[in-house]
Amino acid sequence: MIRRRGIGGLGALLIAGLALTASAASPDFSTLDLQPYESPKPAPAFGLPDLAGHTRSLADLRGKVVLLFFWATW
Repeated sequence: MIRRRGIGGLGALLIAGLALTASAASPDFSTLDLQPYESPKPAPAFGLPDLAGHTRSLADLRGKVVLLFFWATW
């Protein structure tokens, strides 16, 4: 004989959890010292020599991903 199990207990627990979540206070954002998001600014126009001695400007690489690594030995 097959015994059917109800989900009454699970359903009641789910409803109770939702009720507690809905009644929880939202965080007070004014006390969190958050700063507003500022959209990125375009990079300034500049040029640097490549290994062959040719000057490459950032405008030449527009639309491409550019990674700059500045390295010094001092």
